[in-house]
Amino acid sequence: MAIQHGTETERVLEARARYVARGVAASPIVVARAEGARIWDVDGRAYVDFAGGIGCQNTGHNFPAAVAAIHEQVDRYLHQCFMVGTYEPYIDVCRRLAELSPCGAGEQRSLLLNSGAEAIENAVKIARVATGRPAVVVFDYAFHGRTLLAMTMTSKVVPYKRGFGPFAPEVYRAPAPYPYRGTDTDVAVAALEHLFKADVDPESIACVVLETVQGEGGFIPMPADFLERLSALCHEHGILYVADEVQSGIGRTGPVWAVEHSGVEPDLVVSGKSLGGGLPLAGVTGRADVVDAVPPGGLGGTFGGNPVACAAALAVLDQVATPDFRARADALGTKVRGRLEAIAARVPQVGEVRGLGAMLAMELVTDPESRRPDADLTKRTTALARERGLVLLSCGLYSNVIRVLVPILADESDVDEGLAILEESLTEAASAA
Repeated sequence: MAIQHGTETERVLEARARYVARGVAASPIVVARAEGARIWDVDGRAYVDFAGGIGCQNTGHNFPAAVAAIHEQVDRYLHQCFMVGTYEPYIDVCRRLAELSPCGAGEQRSLLLNSGAEAIENAVKIARVATGRPAVVVFDYAFHGRTLLAMTMTSKVVPYKRGFGPFAPEVYRAPAPYPYRGTDTDVAVAALEHLFKADVDPESIACVVLETVQGEGGFIPMPADFLERLSALCHEHGILYVADEVQSGIGRTGPVWAVEHSGVEPDLVVSGKSLGGGLPLAGVTGRADVVDAVPPGGLGGTFGGNPVACAAALAVLDQVATPDFRARADALGTKVRGRLEAIAARVPQVGEVRGLGAMLAMELVTDPESRRPDADLTKRTTALARERGLVLLSCGLYSNVIRVLVPILADESDVDEGLAILEESLTEAASAA
């Protein structure tokens, strides 16, 4: 998008360049307001939003029920610190997470944090205390966050890891299923069993952490049979299975948790992103015997479970747990997948359309035979889409995947307009290649 001299956008971006750290990735869009699946910039231009703040707006920008809950809570108090003054919004969110937990029968406990990365690190802390073991197993194409342990667990060097070492110890990595790139369930399970023989004693592993649908890695859904076999291996060796549902959870794929598609019950589930309806909130939920292994004082944080964020989360959880939301998510997923597959039939550089429910993506390649990742085509497509009024994100280890994170509750007209812009932009970018 060309920035016109003397615009409000130019003024704000000049201030950004002057005051904001260079290491924070830059966007040329300066947001003034947002609603549903639309955002408007400071110069009045409207955009369809297929990014949702990187998966933080499953219920849409300014979800009315969350906004109303926020206003009501603001008039009571903004902050207490849960360890200093107990408050009900925190407890109520933990209650709803227990009621919606995919972690099986029995009592459930939750811990609330500020971000997905913080929640991942706390899940590992809980697993280490509960098992008395140090090691963690993660997978290729994983993204778990940017803090030290979470960054170690993440599987992408640039931009997330370069220059930031040394990294945390006792983190081991195995291949995850990625059928388009030749790794199926059998290969992945064999590799994990080999890891147990070659690199780490399974009796020293506290937990295995896996995104049910790998997000930053390329929107790669984990096959149900892999999750079943992984869970069985974990059970055999006394390893806890942690489902990272920071991006794939809170109704993104239809049910509240993507792992529900498989019927597999993890020991811990990690939530974040859309949980707070646009406010910072994340959680770790699991069986009481696991979570309560940590003694009082071992978990917490000053702002974790902020009461205003909790008020918003209660409205979000009430919405995403309804049959109507599930039906809308399923219908949206069917519609978007159909359109993406139609695009793929016309554009040979679309190597694969994949995803789960309404969490969908296209992997772009130079040609269908070599399947060589085409990051340049991806970059051109997202840039053209932005010029036409669509906010679109890429992902993938090679930055060659276009992901769709349109709010589940988006108006049909916004969905249609966004998909049309996506097709126009990809077609133009591919024809110019």
